[in-house]
Amino acid sequence: MRRESTGNLQHLLMDNARYQKQILFTEIGEAGQQVLQRSRVLLVGCGALGCVLADAMTRAGVGHLRIVDRDFVELSNLQRQMLFTEDDVAAHLPKAVCAADRLRRVNSSINIEPVVADVEFTNIRGFAADVDLILDGTDNFEVRYLINDLSLDTGIPWIFTGCTGSHGQMMPVFPGQSACLRCLMTNPPPPGTTETCDTAGVLGPAISVIASLQAATALKILVQRSQTSGSTTCDVPLKLTIVDVWRGTFRQMDVSKLRESSECPACKGGERLWLEGSQTSGSTILCGRNAVQVMPVEKLRLSPGELAKRLESVGSVTCNPFLVRVALAESELELTVFPDGRTIVKGTEDPAIARAAYCRYIGT
Repeated sequence: MRRESTGNLQHLLMDNARYQKQILFTEIGEAGQQVLQRSRVLLVGCGALGCVLADAMTRAGVGHLRIVDRDFVELSNLQRQMLFTEDDVAAHLPKAVCAADRLRRVNSSINIEPVVADVEFTNIRGFAADVDLILDGTDNFEVRYLINDLSLDTGIPWIFTGCTGSHGQMMPVFPGQSACLRCLMTNPPPPGTTETCDTAGVLGPAISVIASLQAATALKILVQRSQTSGSTTCDVPLKLTIVDVWRGTFRQMDVSKLRESSECPACKGGERLWLEGSQTSGSTILCGRNAVQVMPVEKLRLSPGELAKRLESVGSVTCNPFLVRVALAESELELTVFPDGRTIVKGTEDPAIARAAYCRYIGT
Protein backbone atom coordinates (compact mmCIF):
# COMPACT_ATOMS: atom_id res chain seq x y z
CA MET A 1 0.00 0.00 0.00
CA ARG A 2 2.83 2.34 0.87
CA ARG A 3 4.56 1.67 -2.46
CA GLU A 4 1.33 2.24 -4.34
CA SER A 5 0.72 5.53 -2.50
CA THR A 6 4.27 6.65 -3.25
CA GLY A 7 3.82 5.80 -6.92
CA ASN A 8 0.54 7.71 -7.10
CA LEU A 9 2.16 10.73 -5.47
CA GLN A 10 5.05 10.70 -7.93
CA HIS A 11 2.61 10.41 -10.83
CA LEU A 12 0.61 13.37 -9.47
CA LEU A 13 3.73 15.49 -9.08
CA MET A 14 4.79 14.69 -12.65
CA ASP A 15 1.34 15.62 -13.98
CA ASN A 16 1.35 18.88 -12.05
CA ALA A 17 4.76 19.74 -13.50
CA ARG A 18 3.71 18.83 -17.06
CA TYR A 19 0.41 20.73 -17.00
CA GLN A 20 1.40 23.54 -14.62
CA LYS A 21 0.73 26.42 -17.03
CA GLN A 22 -2.59 24.92 -18.09
CA ILE A 23 -3.63 24.35 -14.47
CA LEU A 24 -2.83 27.99 -13.69
CA PHE A 25 -5.44 28.96 -16.29
CA THR A 26 -8.43 29.55 -13.99
CA GLU A 27 -11.08 28.14 -16.34
CA ILE A 28 -9.33 24.76 -16.26
CA GLY A 29 -7.52 24.54 -12.91
CA GLU A 30 -6.68 21.25 -11.19
CA ALA A 31 -10.25 19.97 -11.34
CA GLY A 32 -10.51 20.66 -15.07
CA GLN A 33 -7.17 19.01 -15.71
CA GLN A 34 -8.35 15.86 -13.97
CA VAL A 35 -11.45 15.90 -16.17
CA LEU A 36 -9.30 16.15 -19.30
CA GLN A 37 -7.21 13.20 -18.16
CA ARG A 38 -10.40 11.12 -17.85
CA SER A 39 -11.78 12.26 -21.22
CA ARG A 40 -11.91 10.22 -24.40
CA VAL A 41 -11.82 11.87 -27.84
CA LEU A 42 -12.30 10.49 -31.35
CA LEU A 43 -10.36 12.35 -34.06
CA VAL A 44 -11.61 11.52 -37.55
CA GLY A 45 -8.86 12.34 -40.03
CA CYS A 46 -5.21 13.11 -39.40
CA GLY A 47 -4.34 15.41 -42.26
CA ALA A 48 -3.57 19.09 -41.79
CA LEU A 49 -6.43 19.85 -39.39
CA GLY A 50 -6.02 16.52 -37.64
CA CYS A 51 -2.30 17.04 -36.98
CA VAL A 52 -2.96 20.31 -35.13
CA LEU A 53 -5.85 18.77 -33.21
CA ALA A 54 -3.97 15.59 -32.27
CA ASP A 55 -0.98 17.60 -31.08
CA ALA A 56 -3.17 19.95 -29.01
CA MET A 57 -5.16 17.13 -27.38
CA THR A 58 -1.97 15.21 -26.57
CA ARG A 59 -0.17 18.16 -25.00
CA ALA A 60 -3.31 19.17 -23.05
CA GLY A 61 -3.44 15.70 -21.47
CA VAL A 62 -6.68 14.27 -22.88
CA GLY A 63 -6.62 10.77 -21.43
CA HIS A 64 -7.53 8.73 -24.52
CA LEU A 65 -7.15 9.90 -28.11
CA ARG A 66 -8.34 7.62 -30.91
CA ILE A 67 -6.98 8.73 -34.31
CA VAL A 68 -8.68 7.23 -37.38
CA ASP A 69 -7.28 7.92 -40.85
CA ARG A 70 -7.13 5.96 -44.11
CA ASP A 71 -4.18 7.67 -45.85
CA PHE A 72 -0.40 7.38 -46.05
CA VAL A 73 2.06 10.26 -45.71
CA GLU A 74 2.94 11.96 -49.02
CA LEU A 75 5.53 14.63 -49.83
CA SER A 76 2.85 17.25 -50.53
CA ASN A 77 1.54 16.80 -46.96
CA LEU A 78 4.66 18.28 -45.35
CA GLN A 79 3.80 21.89 -46.25
CA ARG A 80 1.03 21.93 -43.63
CA GLN A 81 0.80 18.59 -41.77
CA MET A 82 3.01 19.33 -38.81
CA LEU A 83 3.44 15.83 -37.34
CA PHE A 84 5.14 14.29 -40.39
CA THR A 85 8.66 14.35 -41.85
CA GLU A 86 10.47 13.30 -45.02
CA ASP A 87 11.41 10.04 -43.30
CA ASP A 88 7.71 9.20 -42.98
CA VAL A 89 7.21 9.82 -46.70
CA ALA A 90 10.14 7.53 -47.57
CA ALA A 91 8.80 4.80 -45.27
CA HIS A 92 5.25 5.05 -46.76
CA LEU A 93 3.80 5.10 -43.24
CA PRO A 94 0.07 5.45 -42.51
CA LYS A 95 -0.73 8.85 -41.06
CA ALA A 96 -2.47 7.48 -37.96
CA VAL A 97 0.47 5.24 -37.05
CA CYS A 98 3.06 7.92 -37.74
CA ALA A 99 1.17 10.52 -35.70
CA ALA A 100 0.71 8.17 -32.75
CA ASP A 101 4.40 7.29 -32.70
CA ARG A 102 5.42 10.96 -32.64
CA LEU A 103 2.81 11.98 -30.07
CA ARG A 104 3.75 9.18 -27.67
CA ARG A 105 7.16 10.79 -27.49
CA VAL A 106 5.47 14.04 -26.55
CA ASN A 107 3.23 12.58 -23.82
CA SER A 108 3.70 8.99 -22.70
CA SER A 109 1.18 9.32 -19.86
CA ILE A 110 -1.93 9.21 -22.07
CA ASN A 111 -3.34 6.50 -24.35
CA ILE A 112 -3.07 7.20 -28.07
CA GLU A 113 -4.86 4.67 -30.27
CA PRO A 114 -4.12 4.78 -34.02
CA VAL A 115 -6.61 3.15 -36.39
CA VAL A 116 -5.85 2.81 -40.11
CA ALA A 117 -9.31 2.64 -41.65
CA ASP A 118 -11.75 4.29 -44.01
CA VAL A 119 -14.50 5.73 -41.79
CA GLU A 120 -17.90 4.68 -43.10
CA PHE A 121 -21.38 3.82 -41.90
CA THR A 122 -20.40 0.21 -41.15
CA ASN A 123 -17.70 1.06 -38.60
CA ILE A 124 -18.21 4.56 -37.22
CA ARG A 125 -20.36 3.40 -34.30
CA GLY A 126 -17.52 1.23 -33.05
CA PHE A 127 -15.00 4.06 -33.32
CA ALA A 128 -17.26 6.42 -31.34
CA ALA A 129 -18.76 3.94 -28.87
CA ASP A 130 -16.90 5.14 -25.75
CA VAL A 131 -15.92 8.74 -26.47
CA ASP A 132 -17.01 12.09 -25.02
CA LEU A 133 -16.37 14.22 -28.10
CA ILE A 134 -15.75 13.82 -31.85
CA LEU A 135 -13.37 16.14 -33.70
CA ASP A 136 -13.63 16.68 -37.46
CA GLY A 137 -10.18 16.51 -39.05
CA THR A 138 -11.49 15.33 -42.41
CA ASP A 139 -11.33 16.83 -45.88
CA ASN A 140 -14.67 15.74 -47.36
CA PHE A 141 -18.32 16.34 -46.69
CA GLU A 142 -19.50 12.74 -46.94
CA VAL A 143 -17.68 11.83 -43.73
CA ARG A 144 -18.80 15.06 -42.03
CA TYR A 145 -22.46 14.28 -42.72
CA LEU A 146 -21.86 10.76 -41.44
CA ILE A 147 -20.40 12.18 -38.20
CA ASN A 148 -23.38 14.54 -37.96
CA ASP A 149 -25.83 11.63 -38.26
CA LEU A 150 -23.97 9.63 -35.63
CA SER A 151 -23.87 12.61 -33.27
CA LEU A 152 -27.62 13.14 -33.54
CA ASP A 153 -28.24 9.42 -33.06
CA THR A 154 -25.97 8.97 -30.02
CA GLY A 155 -25.96 12.39 -28.34
CA ILE A 156 -22.17 12.73 -28.63
CA PRO A 157 -21.18 16.33 -29.44
CA TRP A 158 -18.82 17.07 -32.33
CA ILE A 159 -17.05 20.05 -33.88
CA PHE A 160 -17.31 20.69 -37.62
CA THR A 161 -14.24 22.27 -39.22
CA GLY A 162 -13.10 22.83 -42.79
CA CYS A 163 -10.35 24.76 -44.56
CA THR A 164 -9.60 25.61 -48.19
CA GLY A 165 -7.27 28.23 -49.58
CA SER A 166 -6.81 30.90 -46.92
CA HIS A 167 -10.11 30.54 -45.09
CA GLY A 168 -11.58 28.10 -42.58
CA GLN A 169 -14.88 27.45 -40.81
CA MET A 170 -15.65 25.93 -37.41
CA MET A 171 -18.92 25.16 -35.59
CA PRO A 172 -19.66 23.08 -32.47
CA VAL A 173 -22.67 20.77 -32.64
CA PHE A 174 -24.59 19.74 -29.51
CA PRO A 175 -27.21 17.17 -30.62
CA GLY A 176 -30.74 18.12 -29.65
CA GLN A 177 -29.62 21.52 -28.38
CA SER A 178 -27.89 23.41 -31.18
CA ALA A 179 -27.95 23.63 -34.96
CA CYS A 180 -26.44 20.62 -36.71
CA LEU A 181 -24.59 20.50 -40.02
CA ARG A 182 -27.79 19.82 -41.97
CA CYS A 183 -29.45 22.84 -40.35
CA LEU A 184 -26.64 24.83 -41.92
CA MET A 185 -26.53 22.92 -45.24
CA THR A 186 -29.34 20.46 -45.91
CA ASN A 187 -27.18 18.60 -48.42
CA PRO A 188 -23.45 18.66 -49.23
CA PRO A 189 -22.31 20.55 -52.33
CA PRO A 190 -22.42 18.29 -55.41
CA PRO A 191 -19.10 16.85 -56.62
CA GLY A 192 -17.20 19.05 -59.04
CA THR A 193 -19.05 22.24 -58.03
CA THR A 194 -16.71 23.49 -55.27
CA GLU A 195 -12.98 23.78 -54.83
CA THR A 196 -11.05 21.27 -52.72
CA CYS A 197 -7.65 21.61 -51.07
CA ASP A 198 -6.15 19.63 -53.93
CA THR A 199 -7.55 21.92 -56.62
CA ALA A 200 -7.49 25.34 -54.88
CA GLY A 201 -4.62 24.72 -52.46
CA VAL A 202 -4.48 25.59 -48.77
CA LEU A 203 -2.28 27.76 -46.57
CA GLY A 204 -0.63 26.21 -43.52
CA PRO A 205 -1.38 29.26 -41.31
CA ALA A 206 -5.10 29.01 -42.17
CA ILE A 207 -5.07 25.40 -40.97
CA SER A 208 -3.26 26.34 -37.76
CA VAL A 209 -5.67 29.17 -36.91
CA ILE A 210 -8.97 27.36 -37.46
CA ALA A 211 -7.76 24.07 -35.94
CA SER A 212 -6.47 25.93 -32.88
CA LEU A 213 -9.90 27.51 -32.42
CA GLN A 214 -11.41 24.04 -32.73
CA ALA A 215 -8.96 22.63 -30.17
CA ALA A 216 -9.72 25.40 -27.67
CA THR A 217 -13.45 24.78 -28.11
CA ALA A 218 -12.87 21.05 -27.58
CA LEU A 219 -11.08 21.62 -24.27
CA LYS A 220 -13.85 23.94 -23.14
CA ILE A 221 -16.55 21.39 -24.01
CA LEU A 222 -14.76 18.55 -22.22
CA VAL A 223 -14.15 20.54 -19.03
CA GLN A 224 -17.54 22.25 -18.83
CA ARG A 225 -19.74 19.33 -19.87
CA SER A 226 -18.35 17.40 -16.91
CA GLN A 227 -19.28 20.25 -14.60
CA THR A 228 -22.84 20.34 -15.98
CA SER A 229 -23.26 16.54 -16.34
CA GLY A 230 -23.56 16.99 -20.08
CA SER A 231 -27.05 18.44 -19.78
CA THR A 232 -26.32 21.80 -21.38
CA THR A 233 -24.11 23.29 -24.03
CA CYS A 234 -22.08 25.05 -21.29
CA ASP A 235 -21.17 28.58 -22.36
CA VAL A 236 -19.67 27.54 -25.70
CA PRO A 237 -20.88 30.08 -28.29
CA LEU A 238 -23.30 28.46 -30.74
CA LYS A 239 -21.75 30.22 -33.70
CA LEU A 240 -20.24 29.43 -37.07
CA THR A 241 -16.78 30.99 -37.08
CA ILE A 242 -15.26 31.99 -40.44
CA VAL A 243 -11.62 33.08 -40.67
CA ASP A 244 -9.60 34.28 -43.67
CA VAL A 245 -5.93 34.64 -42.74
CA TRP A 246 -4.90 36.17 -46.09
CA ARG A 247 -7.43 38.99 -45.90
CA GLY A 248 -7.20 39.21 -42.12
CA THR A 249 -10.95 38.82 -41.51
CA PHE A 250 -12.81 37.09 -38.66
CA ARG A 251 -16.58 36.66 -38.71
CA GLN A 252 -19.06 34.81 -36.52
CA MET A 253 -22.62 33.90 -37.47
CA ASP A 254 -25.07 33.22 -34.67
CA VAL A 255 -26.69 29.86 -35.45
CA SER A 256 -28.21 29.32 -32.00
CA LYS A 257 -31.78 29.67 -33.31
CA LEU A 258 -31.24 28.02 -36.68
CA ARG A 259 -32.48 24.65 -35.43
CA GLU A 260 -35.80 26.10 -34.26
CA SER A 261 -36.38 28.20 -37.38
CA SER A 262 -35.49 25.55 -39.95
CA GLU A 263 -37.17 22.32 -41.02
CA CYS A 264 -34.01 20.27 -40.64
CA PRO A 265 -34.66 16.74 -41.95
CA ALA A 266 -32.10 15.34 -39.51
CA CYS A 267 -32.91 17.24 -36.31
CA LYS A 268 -36.68 17.40 -36.76
CA GLY A 269 -37.33 14.65 -39.31
CA GLY A 270 -35.03 12.05 -37.80
CA GLU A 271 -33.28 11.27 -41.10
CA ARG A 272 -29.99 9.39 -40.81
CA LEU A 273 -29.24 8.93 -44.51
CA TRP A 274 -25.46 8.74 -44.16
CA LEU A 275 -25.53 6.56 -41.06
CA GLU A 276 -27.90 4.16 -42.83
CA GLY A 277 -25.58 4.01 -45.84
CA SER A 278 -28.12 5.26 -48.37
CA GLN A 279 -26.11 8.43 -49.09
CA THR A 280 -22.73 6.76 -49.50
CA SER A 281 -20.87 6.96 -52.81
CA GLY A 282 -21.01 3.59 -54.55
CA SER A 283 -17.90 1.88 -55.92
CA THR A 284 -17.38 -1.13 -58.17
CA ILE A 285 -14.13 -2.93 -59.00
CA LEU A 286 -13.80 -3.18 -62.80
CA CYS A 287 -12.54 -6.70 -63.40
CA GLY A 288 -9.30 -7.01 -65.36
CA ARG A 289 -8.91 -3.25 -65.78
CA ASN A 290 -7.06 -2.34 -62.55
CA ALA A 291 -9.73 0.28 -61.98
CA VAL A 292 -12.65 1.15 -59.71
CA GLN A 293 -15.82 2.93 -60.78
CA VAL A 294 -17.12 5.48 -58.24
CA MET A 295 -20.75 6.55 -58.47
CA PRO A 296 -22.10 9.69 -56.76
CA VAL A 297 -25.26 9.32 -54.70
CA GLU A 298 -27.24 11.26 -57.31
CA LYS A 299 -26.54 11.90 -60.99
CA LEU A 300 -24.95 15.28 -61.64
CA ARG A 301 -24.67 17.73 -64.51
CA LEU A 302 -21.01 18.68 -64.57
CA SER A 303 -19.46 21.03 -67.11
CA PRO A 304 -16.43 19.18 -68.55
CA GLY A 305 -14.75 22.47 -69.47
CA GLU A 306 -15.08 24.00 -65.99
CA LEU A 307 -13.99 20.78 -64.28
CA ALA A 308 -10.97 20.51 -66.59
CA LYS A 309 -9.81 24.00 -65.57
CA ARG A 310 -10.04 23.09 -61.89
CA LEU A 311 -8.02 19.92 -62.41
CA GLU A 312 -5.21 21.48 -64.44
CA SER A 313 -3.17 22.09 -61.28
CA VAL A 314 -3.11 18.42 -60.21
CA GLY A 315 -2.03 16.62 -63.39
CA SER A 316 -2.21 16.25 -67.14
CA VAL A 317 -5.76 16.92 -68.34
CA THR A 318 -7.58 16.01 -71.55
CA CYS A 319 -11.16 17.06 -72.14
CA ASN A 320 -13.97 16.65 -74.65
CA PRO A 321 -17.74 17.18 -74.40
CA PHE A 322 -18.19 13.66 -73.05
CA LEU A 323 -15.53 13.33 -70.32
CA VAL A 324 -12.55 14.80 -68.49
CA ARG A 325 -9.44 12.68 -67.95
CA VAL A 326 -6.64 13.62 -65.55
CA ALA A 327 -3.41 11.69 -64.95
CA LEU A 328 -2.46 12.72 -61.43
CA ALA A 329 1.04 14.14 -61.01
CA GLU A 330 1.38 12.88 -57.41
CA SER A 331 0.47 9.25 -58.08
CA GLU A 332 -0.05 6.67 -60.81
CA LEU A 333 -3.82 7.09 -60.69
CA GLU A 334 -5.84 8.32 -63.64
CA LEU A 335 -9.37 9.68 -63.21
CA THR A 336 -11.93 9.70 -66.00
CA VAL A 337 -14.93 11.84 -65.02
CA PHE A 338 -18.22 11.82 -66.90
CA PRO A 339 -20.77 14.69 -66.85
CA ASP A 340 -23.12 12.73 -64.56
CA GLY A 341 -20.34 12.47 -61.94
CA ARG A 342 -19.52 8.83 -62.62
CA THR A 343 -15.75 8.39 -62.37
CA ILE A 344 -13.37 5.58 -63.26
CA VAL A 345 -10.24 5.60 -61.11
CA LYS A 346 -7.55 3.68 -62.97
CA GLY A 347 -4.44 2.35 -61.23
CA THR A 348 -6.03 0.62 -58.24
CA GLU A 349 -8.52 -2.11 -57.35
CA ASP A 350 -8.97 -0.81 -53.79
CA PRO A 351 -12.37 0.95 -53.42
CA ALA A 352 -11.10 2.95 -50.42
CA ILE A 353 -8.21 4.39 -52.45
CA ALA A 354 -10.57 5.17 -55.33
CA ARG A 355 -13.09 6.93 -53.07
CA ALA A 356 -10.29 8.88 -51.41
CA ALA A 357 -9.04 10.10 -54.79
CA TYR A 358 -12.59 10.99 -55.83
CA CYS A 359 -13.12 13.03 -52.67
CA ARG A 360 -9.76 14.79 -53.01
CA TYR A 361 -10.01 15.84 -56.63
CA ILE A 362 -13.70 15.81 -57.57
CA GLY A 363 -15.45 16.39 -54.24
CA THR A 364 -17.82 14.51 -51.98
